[in-house]
Amino acid sequence: MNNKAISVVFADESHISYAQRICDLIYESALQRGTGIAKRSPEYIAAKMTGGKAVVALDGEKLIGFSYIECWGHGDFVATSGLIVDPEYRHMGLAEQIKRRTFELARRRFPYAKLFSITTSLPVMKLNSRMGYVPVTFSELTEDEEFWQGCQGCCNYDILQRNKRRMCLCTGMLYDPAKERPAQSRMTPYVMYMKNKFRKLFHLK
Repeated sequence: MNNKAISVVFADESHISYAQRICDLIYESALQRGTGIAKRSPEYIAAKMTGGKAVVALDGEKLIGFSYIECWGHGDFVATSGLIVDPEYRHMGLAEQIKRRTFELARRRFPYAKLFSITTSLPVMKLNSRMGYVPVTFSELTEDEEFWQGCQGCCNYDILQRNKRRMCLCTGMLYDPAKERPAQSRMTPYVMYMKNKFRKLFHLK
């Protein structure tokens, strides 16, 4: 592997040929973890690329990572989703490069939107925390029905339904550009508890 050959770029129509490989990586990761990553079709992934809403990581011509954004609630919310890294390239800091590039894309495309993420991955939670996301209840995320319907491809969807969409195995995290560093007084007791928990867990200041 040549680190100089690795690039993390905004995807476009020239990257459509990688769509099937991305779907395979998403599926393989879900099997490994035994927890939910919603299935995505090659057509869905390709649409994100042509729509300027995706990021790909390449080692030369080899696809080694991916992530995308989606707009919800009439532009009030943007989700960053589908972060995936080829197993051979993990533990190299590549996930953070992809995450930061996806964050940059979201801020460029939707500068006033709240960014959110739901994930079962502790590494992703750690990355989100470093970038200013805070853990929140699902009630603070988008109410867009289409977003939640997208969870149907996740193996934990029945848990989400049973809890009337109030909670699942995923953790919700939110970045609000209007208040990058919320005052403690504005935070609910639950959010304060979760934020302190994350700080201790990831040794954050």
